[in-house]
Amino acid sequence: MYTTEFLDLPPLVRAGGRVRLPGSKSISNRVLLLAGLAAGTTEVHDLLDSDDTRVMLDALRLLGCDLQRDGDVLKVTGLGGQLSRKEAQLFLGNAGTAMRPLTAALAVLAASQGGQFQLSGVARMHERPIGDLVQALRQLGCPVADLGQPGFPPLQVGDGGVHALNTAAPIRVRGDVSSQFLTALLLALPLVTAQGPVAIEVDGELISKPYIDITLRLLARFGIAVEREGYQRFVLPQGSAYRTPGRIHVEGDASSASYFVALGAIAGTDQPVRIEGVGLDSIQGDIRFVEAAQAMGAQVTGGPGWLEVQRGAWPLKGLTLDCNHIPDAAMTLAVMALYADGPTRLNNIASWRVKETDRIAAMAAELRKLGATVTEGPDFIEVQPLAGPWQAASIHTYDDHRMAMCLSLAAFNPLVAGEPGVPVRILDPKCVGKTFPDYFETLFEVVTPAADQVPVLTVDGPTASGKGTLASELARRLGFHLLDSGALYRATALAAQDAGVSLDDEAPLAELAGRLALRFEGQRVYLAGRDITDPLRLESTGGMASRVSVHPAVRQALHQLQLSFRRAPGLVADGRDMGTVVFPGASLKVFLTASVEQRAERRYKQLISKGVSANLPQIQSDLRLRDERDANRSVAPCRPAEDAMLLDNSAMSIEDSVVQCLDWWRQRRPF
Repeated sequence: MYTTEFLDLPPLVRAGGRVRLPGSKSISNRVLLLAGLAAGTTEVHDLLDSDDTRVMLDALRLLGCDLQRDGDVLKVTGLGGQLSRKEAQLFLGNAGTAMRPLTAALAVLAASQGGQFQLSGVARMHERPIGDLVQALRQLGCPVADLGQPGFPPLQVGDGGVHALNTAAPIRVRGDVSSQFLTALLLALPLVTAQGPVAIEVDGELISKPYIDITLRLLARFGIAVEREGYQRFVLPQGSAYRTPGRIHVEGDASSASYFVALGAIAGTDQPVRIEGVGLDSIQGDIRFVEAAQAMGAQVTGGPGWLEVQRGAWPLKGLTLDCNHIPDAAMTLAVMALYADGPTRLNNIASWRVKETDRIAAMAAELRKLGATVTEGPDFIEVQPLAGPWQAASIHTYDDHRMAMCLSLAAFNPLVAGEPGVPVRILDPKCVGKTFPDYFETLFEVVTPAADQVPVLTVDGPTASGKGTLASELARRLGFHLLDSGALYRATALAAQDAGVSLDDEAPLAELAGRLALRFEGQRVYLAGRDITDPLRLESTGGMASRVSVHPAVRQALHQLQLSFRRAPGLVADGRDMGTVVFPGASLKVFLTASVEQRAERRYKQLISKGVSANLPQIQSDLRLRDERDANRSVAPCRPAEDAMLLDNSAMSIEDSVVQCLDWWRQRRPF
């Protein structure tokens, strides 16, 4: 997962390939709570690993559930409807799928068995309404105290005493704010049906009905057969008791599928985008997003557990749609509207205003940054296709995972704006951790950037100038790929040593370089499957690499490999000719100019810290010789590009150097 301050997406032009979806958030947290309340052990397969599921797991663990990992399977031994702890403070982040159901379940358990629990979350969770659920629980006779603003978390449920609950009269709850209130009651009330059936009646029109269907299906899997009259009255039979199904699989997330369905509709021209983990047989209501995408022009085929999507009509077709049945996935339609032939109006989306952020206001604000004309109302949004040029925009995500994922689709603007298009900056990309931690990594695997539009930052300089350390930290801060070109020459030297090839024999060296079986995994480097990370950094290997790099044929053989590192979202390349030869069009070129004395001192301290004996005068002498050889070689001599920014880092810390380079980088970006 990207944890950078921002992530710059280059202009994108094509999509195609295979995507495996993470598990559904809605199903995952429902299954976890059901397994936690049931008697026995439930094996949960394909569980979503995200911020929302982690807070639910933390809560279940704190309440006394036994959680054991067995590979990719989570084994949950539930409470059997009995509190093992009577007091706890639960922090639930911004997870509505944890806050609402746990509030209801703990309220009825605390009231009927004697307990007291406090539930809180992040600041935004304390702005999300829960008053209708609290009112329903108080009807039942559950003590619920507001610990902050009435009608909002944080809350205290139970007061430590046992209370008689009024289960004879129907429990009434509003259905037009959030379906999670009804879901919470449906999950909690089977715990108090010993004396008779319990009924729930919905006031007003129930929104997001497909999410209630998910709840009812999962209740059935755990032994609860709910009787219902449409979506207005639900009855939990007397003597209901949760029983583990033994094993349960979590579907891929249909809401997350919407981004890749849109991807195929917008840019799936040469091959389809294949989505695995959810299919046309999904129990999730958001699978109906497929119908909306087809109405806009997408070509979609699918079966059990899979979908394939390609572009059909182009431009896409504007539409008007009641989105009550797909409230989360409908956000993706608002961005698809930018690629349509006319306006797109999404109606009946009042629930957007009480989600992780006010999504109607947020979506309108960010689409306008791109240049779109947007009209918003209490329960609708209307988006006009861009009449003028697209604007390079820095997208505020409001700590809302869906804002980040939806707006990433704006990077396909070259398809309507023409080459070269404009980049899109996503602020706080880590917010996708709520439901899809690897979203951006997955996106980059199936998209193609516009030619020469992937940004490159080069860090050049002489031996021991600190370019490798600086480049590595810049790549981490920007979320970019890293090319350590020196590692390629060092690896070639080691490969030559293994093969018995002379470092002065240009032709066989070039042949070795051309078929270099090199693999980077995090901080480790492998040559033909062998870990060469440590020998790669030896002083002797550096000397060998310097001899290898003087051969033009070797440099040419490695050139294509170096270029292949230029992948979305961007590249930081370090070496001695990155800005002059390999990436002459780089957005920013930095050339380090630390003195020989300072470089030798750094190298000396580095070697001593590793327990390697070193001689400072000898190191200085070696560096001068290597500087002279590198600066005077006939091919790609080590010297700054004409437009390079010179950075004398002799007296600068790594952090100082990073800050200076990032400042230069920001000055060159169009945001």
